[in-house]
Amino acid sequence: MELFTAASTTQDPAERGRELGLEFGDRFSRIAGLYLQHFEDLDIPAETVRRIAETSHRALADWAPGLAAETEAIADSAGLELWTLAAVGARTEILAAAPPRLEGECSTAVLTREDRAPETLQTWDWHDFLVPDGLLLDFATETGRRVKMFTEFGTAAKIGVNDSGLGLHFNILSHSSDSDAGGVPVHAIARRILEEASTVEEATAIAGSATVSASTVFTVFAQTHDGGSRAASLELSPAGLAAVRPDEDGWLFHTNHFLDPELSVGDAARAESTTVERFQHLNAVRETLAGLAPVDRARAACGTDGSGAAICMVPDSTKPRIDQWGTLLTIGVDVAGFGLDYFAGRPDQAAEHGLARF
Repeated sequence: MELFTAASTTQDPAERGRELGLEFGDRFSRIAGLYLQHFEDLDIPAETVRRIAETSHRALADWAPGLAAETEAIADSAGLELWTLAAVGARTEILAAAPPRLEGECSTAVLTREDRAPETLQTWDWHDFLVPDGLLLDFATETGRRVKMFTEFGTAAKIGVNDSGLGLHFNILSHSSDSDAGGVPVHAIARRILEEASTVEEATAIAGSATVSASTVFTVFAQTHDGGSRAASLELSPAGLAAVRPDEDGWLFHTNHFLDPELSVGDAARAESTTVERFQHLNAVRETLAGLAPVDRARAACGTDGSGAAICMVPDSTKPRIDQWGTLLTIGVDVAGFGLDYFAGRPDQAAEHGLARF
């Protein structure tokens, strides 16, 4: 995955969209085409894809008009039909129209303490053929708040931090209540949290205000006024919202299965998924993760397994392409320093080559 960086100082969402569409129109177009082909490969009918994309965009326009305006301006500037770009923005909602695949995506670890800022690490696992390019964006919101985030070209947000001291990691989930109804895109919920929230409680209220048709988990964390930290994994599905808190040692791990007792009853993750194995791996290396620089945290996260660690996902070429998953990004969020430490690859590779700062 090649990462592109951009900065925008405009506080007008439509103007920002025009800027992005003009600068990266070919990227938005390319990713939209790849996703439409992927949905076809998953046997999701084209008319279903368009219906969910358009329904989700209408839901977005009602729930977050500024984000809808940004999407519309990107599409216009890039010369794309709106629904094709909206299909990328609602990719999770469209994927909910098909049975869950064998694997999930992403492993997240957050450490909170009473006397220090959060320490975090996430692997982002997905299909490399769908994301040849990614975007690191630094921008100003309508209220003047600054946000730095990583996302795909076409999704509203994924992983990021704001200058009010709040950060967010993002993992997909599957639930029996998921449907093809088309709700507010979960990536847009992540974006509104980054734009508007400065506390875990505010993030929870934003997530709870959206009507969704697909499931996900936002692990949000913030530095408190006294120099400590708080966090929660906000598990969201059409069946409801639950906040999972750190354990007694301050650790909060999340992969791709529900942890809340009530929501986990409807968990639809496939038994073949490595989600439990990856969760157990993070828990097993917890004692070596605290108090480290980002590159050392990436190394420690692999443990003694190194490149063979469960969180270091390598595509299995013996499987169909749609079931080949790889770790495309290793990233940590620094809320105190308002920055992202990242490497486009696995944690073992990040440990060897170092992480860049955004």
